[in-house]
Amino acid sequence: MSTQARLVVLAGPTAVGKGTLVAELRRRHPDLFVSVSATTRAPRPGEEDGVHYHFVTRDRFEELVRGGQMLEWAEVHGANLYGTPRGPVEAELAAGRSALLEIDLDGARQVRTAMPEALLVFVVPPSWEELERRLVGRGTEGEEERARRLATAKVELAARAEFDREVVNDDVARATSELEEILGLAR
Repeated sequence: MSTQARLVVLAGPTAVGKGTLVAELRRRHPDLFVSVSATTRAPRPGEEDGVHYHFVTRDRFEELVRGGQMLEWAEVHGANLYGTPRGPVEAELAAGRSALLEIDLDGARQVRTAMPEALLVFVVPPSWEELERRLVGRGTEGEEERARRLATAKVELAARAEFDREVVNDDVARATSELEEILGLAR
C-alpha cells in the first residue's frame, strides 16, 4: 500500500471492465479497501448484499442522501440510484489507508467537488466496437437498456478530459498493472 492515504476514483462507461479490473486489483492486493456502493437496482445473478452492493429501497436511499450520509450519488441511466456511503470511506482515510471508489461520471464529479485531492482515473475501452461487444456479451440487459447504456457511454467518453489519468482496458493484466502503478501498489 502507498505510504500516503488517498481517495482514488475509478470511473468509465458501462461494460468497459471496471469491475473486472477492481476484482483483479483485490486479488493482487487483498488489503485494498474498495468502497461498496449502495443502489436501488435489483441484484444481478450471483450478487450479494453488502458484498457487491448495498441493495436498498428508493425511500431508504433518499433518506441516506437527506441525512448527508452519501459521499456522492446519482441517478444512472435514468433508472436507478447509486451512491457511496460516506462513513466507511472517511474511516479508511482517517486510519491512514487509501480508499478506491468504482463509480460513474456524475459521482466522480461530485467527489471532485467534495474532495478535490482525490485522484480521478478514467477507464476506456480499446474501441467503441469493443465496448458494444462487451455490453452485448454480458447478456444482462435487454435491447432498450443496452441502447440507453450506450447513449450514456457516449456522454461519459466525451468527459474523459475531466480525469487526472486514463487507462485503456485492452488487456486485464496490463491495465491492472497500470492501475497498480497509479495507486502506488506496484511491487
